[in-house]
Amino acid sequence: MDERIKKQLEFSLEIDKEKNVFRQTHLSNHGRNENDAEHAWHMAVMAYLLKEYSNEEVDIAKVMIMCLIHDIVEIDAGDTYAYDTEALKTQKERENKAKERIFSILPDDQKAEFTAIFDEFEAYESAESKFAHAMDNLQPLILNDSNGGADWREHKAKAEQVYNRQSKTRLGSEKLFEVVDRIIKENIEKKNLL
Repeated sequence: MDERIKKQLEFSLEIDKEKNVFRQTHLSNHGRNENDAEHAWHMAVMAYLLKEYSNEEVDIAKVMIMCLIHDIVEIDAGDTYAYDTEALKTQKERENKAKERIFSILPDDQKAEFTAIFDEFEAYESAESKFAHAMDNLQPLILNDSNGGADWREHKAKAEQVYNRQSKTRLGSEKLFEVVDRIIKENIEKKNLL
């Protein structure tokens, strides 16, 4: 088998492991815990669907690939819950180590491409990364809301924590932040957020 194809297929099989990384967020309507691959797919579709609400013109294909690969590193690094202050302290180090191992499976040119896309997402500077992050924030929020705030209650999440995380949503989309703000306020009223 051609060495390039062999590496690409090895990477394709490696990323299948993302389906076994379970998140704290549950599927809508009180389903089981969502896995990282489902989260990434959901974000990518949402990005395409909601692209008209981006603050800036974006390359939607780039946004979608950011959504699809941003959590591949969690195969090694594990999922870091958004409001786990201790785990957040080591997240970047764990994810950088994982990025190097996993993307190194690819042919060199694709390793460089995927690394650059991942790093752009993490840098939070381009219009694409800001909109992809808006999806990364919005997607679990709407799932939490569909579950009557059960995940927030379980983790005793505070409204301030959710607002801090969601404040960056407005960098990608002012319009979607208006929706986020309404959802958070409704969940405060329902006592789902402290």
